[in-house]
Amino acid sequence: MDENIEQQGQQDYLPNTPKNAISNHQESGNNVQFQSRLDLSELQNSVQNIKAEVGKVIVGQSDMVDMLIASLLAKGHSLIEGVPGVAKTVTAKLLAKSLSVGFSRIQFTPDLMPSDILGTSVFNLKNTEFEFKKGPIFSNMILIDEINRSPAKTQAALFEVMEEQQITIDGNKFILDSPFMVLATQNPVEQEGTYRLPEAQLDRFLFKIDVDYPNLEEEIEIISREHALKDKTKIDEINSFLTAEQIIKYQNLVTQILVEEHLIKYIAQLIVATRSNQFLYLGASPRASIAILKASKAFAAMSGRDFVTPEDIKRAAIPVLHHRVIVTPEREMEGISSKQVIKQIIETVEIPR
Repeated sequence: MDENIEQQGQQDYLPNTPKNAISNHQESGNNVQFQSRLDLSELQNSVQNIKAEVGKVIVGQSDMVDMLIASLLAKGHSLIEGVPGVAKTVTAKLLAKSLSVGFSRIQFTPDLMPSDILGTSVFNLKNTEFEFKKGPIFSNMILIDEINRSPAKTQAALFEVMEEQQITIDGNKFILDSPFMVLATQNPVEQEGTYRLPEAQLDRFLFKIDVDYPNLEEEIEIISREHALKDKTKIDEINSFLTAEQIIKYQNLVTQILVEEHLIKYIAQLIVATRSNQFLYLGASPRASIAILKASKAFAAMSGRDFVTPEDIKRAAIPVLHHRVIVTPEREMEGISSKQVIKQIIETVEIPR
């Protein structure tokens, strides 16, 4: 009886596609098995391979790895926040190493200038003309370490490139190659010598990923693995196998994931609820609605489904929203966080049928 109810609940969210849109289905007793109209098996295998490669070094942190992969598939950027030593930078480097794409690391410092990121025009004495020398941002995967260590003018250099994947310098427009993804890290504890990211900058990150301390068993495993390395390095254990062409193919597949009209309405209701919540001073923008849509499609594809379920949306809501809303000062003084408010909104907003 319970299995039938569970199956019926899942079927409620199967998209209402024409019969010829479903390539095949088989009936066996009371079980109905639908074959996906999109072939997501290769994507799923690649996701598992990435997890396996990163898992050779990283202990635990499965949620962070999942969200980083989802961010890549959704053509988004991720901000990783955690105290020093919880493998923020290492995980980002390992993810990049598992992909056969260009990689650049930029260490943000207080004296870093926008030209140090984007590039600058240099006068060529041979032909007496200015030539543009590309900066480290011209790559596929960019790791920005301690993004909050640079002042606002340097952070502002990322606005255009993160939103439009292009750079405008001296009236010239430069389009960056695909795939393009920014992974940024920051320390939430240390405040000296740091600059708070403006809301416009935070809004350009698909996810804000909070990284916690490992538990006792994970801590023991981390120490044991480090001891077993001896003269090897962590990066040496990682194999590169996923090309830029494959990533672009998977990103295009994700855009074809089906989302029912009632689930689109559900996303909109969640966003609108943040704008009228008494605990929030600033609600989420339409960019947040689009971010939840893209992220939920990525989570569905990673699960091998060609349609989004309410669980995909709920899974995406907190990492998409909690850095885009601002809790009122009164509630913040009471210790209420944006995560708690978003969880309450998710619990109170009913899924449209």
